[in-house]
Amino acid sequence: MLPIGYSFNLVGSMVYCSFASMFIAQAYNIHLSFAEITVLMLTLMLASKGIAGVPRSALVVLAATIPSFNIPVAGILLLMGIDHFLDMGRSAINVLGNGIATAMLAQDEGLLEEEPELVEREA
Repeated sequence: MLPIGYSFNLVGSMVYCSFASMFIAQAYNIHLSFAEITVLMLTLMLASKGIAGVPRSALVVLAATIPSFNIPVAGILLLMGIDHFLDMGRSAINVLGNGIATAMLAQDEGLLEEEPELVEREA
């Protein structure tokens, strides 16, 4: 499960792409309707499945996706200065999401053992 998760369960990258595209649209004062936002999020959800597990690969997917919604690709330059720090957060969320998915699957399959409760002894 874990190797598949590192390829297809990049939750942090998808969330980043969603927030980054909305940030760029607002920075350029581009109004997106609710329907456009919904289609944008669905497109990013599908496009995030192709994100490689390498640093800053989410920017490539973002650059390929946002022009179809009339959001300028040049807006990515607004994020380049802080992307190094955001990349660390994306990686942490991706690892957390993969760990939770693996633990849930292991619990569902009955592979996790119950931890015994700690009992204090009286002196």
